[in-house]
Amino acid sequence: MAAMPAVARAMRAGLPRFGELAAPAHWRRVDVVSDLHLQASDPATLAAWQHYLQTTPADALFILGDLFEVWVGDDAIDDSSAGQPSFEARGCAALQAPAQRLAMYFMPGNRDFLAGPAFLAHCGITGLADPSVLVFGGQRILLSHGDRLCVDDVDYQRLRVQLRSARWQQRFLAQPLAMRREQARAMRQQSAARKLSGLSYADVDDLAAVAWLNAAAARTLIHGHTHRPAEHPLGGGLRRVVLSDWDAAARPARAQVLRLALTGAAAPGWERLALL
Repeated sequence: MAAMPAVARAMRAGLPRFGELAAPAHWRRVDVVSDLHLQASDPATLAAWQHYLQTTPADALFILGDLFEVWVGDDAIDDSSAGQPSFEARGCAALQAPAQRLAMYFMPGNRDFLAGPAFLAHCGITGLADPSVLVFGGQRILLSHGDRLCVDDVDYQRLRVQLRSARWQQRFLAQPLAMRREQARAMRQQSAARKLSGLSYADVDDLAAVAWLNAAAARTLIHGHTHRPAEHPLGGGLRRVVLSDWDAAARPARAQVLRLALTGAAAPGWERLALL
């Protein structure tokens, strides 16, 4: 079978509706993170996240998905079946006080796409559409989790459509919480087995990224999902900036923030901050 033409492959990602947020004039520092994959079995990453939230000088924080390793519904926040607050409740508690002093935005990823209005309200943060344009320092910056742009992973894209459908989500959330947790555990085991098998994951398609940037009248795309931190020039002054995942137990440890900062009237400067 002949290879799919590059332009057709790019357009397979589609052109979504773009949300848009204009930064208030007083914002000087904006932090962007993704892929923390917070989970009860990794207390070190949660501790690093809590320390960052308590000490960041940013005016705003954008979380571009996969804050949690898994999210099976907002009712998990109130789950005390183990005789103590749930991990979801602990993760939300880390956000509540910082959300009182800095603007905080959350974009769902492929692991926590079921985080809904109750989660946002409980934490005191604002939901953000994927993708969205941030207007900051006179620049239009496109933000996305990034999974929708991995167009060569056809099986995943089909699964993504199913999981994001209202029908599937209604049926899943109608199940008892314990059953949802067990199903999520099985899915995580399958994902871990795939990683151990050495199978490679598709990367973001650069032509699809260019199509999105042009449609959004933006020059920079920031995304996570792939766990491959880098900066990719796309030609014509366009670029794709990839965020790091977080894993405090790894060697070397990973916990990185991308900070956009304004100095005078200049366009935002960029800095990757390694927290560990």
